[in-house]
Amino acid sequence: MKAMILAAGLGNRMRPLTLTTPKPLLAVGGKPLIVWHIEALKAAGVTELVINTAWLGQKLHEALGDGSGLGVRIDWSDEGEPLETAGGIVQALPLLGQEPFLLVNGDIWLRYDFAGLAAQSLQGRLAHLLLVDNPPQHPQGDFAFSRTSGDTLITAEGAEKYTFAGISLMSPQLFDGLTPGKAPLAPLLRQAIAAGQISAEYHPGPWVDVGTPERLQALDEAIRAGQL
Repeated sequence: MKAMILAAGLGNRMRPLTLTTPKPLLAVGGKPLIVWHIEALKAAGVTELVINTAWLGQKLHEALGDGSGLGVRIDWSDEGEPLETAGGIVQALPLLGQEPFLLVNGDIWLRYDFAGLAAQSLQGRLAHLLLVDNPPQHPQGDFAFSRTSGDTLITAEGAEKYTFAGISLMSPQLFDGLTPGKAPLAPLLRQAIAAGQISAEYHPGPWVDVGTPERLQALDEAIRAGQL
């Protein structure tokens, strides 16, 4: 199985830190955010990675190279300008192939064993999402989901909403008919949810959306103090 790490964002909310450093290379606990993901994927046996870049992409190339220094193989999908999530995936599909792949946001942090997600079968569905409790900065959540009914299908309405963790198993078929260019992911997911083609599971954490310099600093301090 392959994995794609999304690393093409501008990181506007993280400025001034991201004026000179792409957000996935910002460090917590002594190593870049993206390296935490690469190491976790490798531990789960996922060693073929695709990483997309745009803003300061050359610095990601310089830091990670072909991935051999971390025991993985990296193929790069460089974007002239950020294509948003779905657009970036469409551009990278020739590198990802025809089989389901793991999708990982490069600007989050979590402790998570990817082996279980990699072993999931989509059973004809188009994606399987990891959901987490809503953080303070995103109290309304993203998708309705029932944890207690035993049904792993995301529902359009009628259940408590949780936050999409930025971790998922995706079928390339989700992007059928999408033309190259800028395109967000959320509308595709909502359309597939309405058609009953998405499943999900709950992750209790820890999980952090590293969206501001303050959250980056707090996360770094918590990891170094052994709290996470």
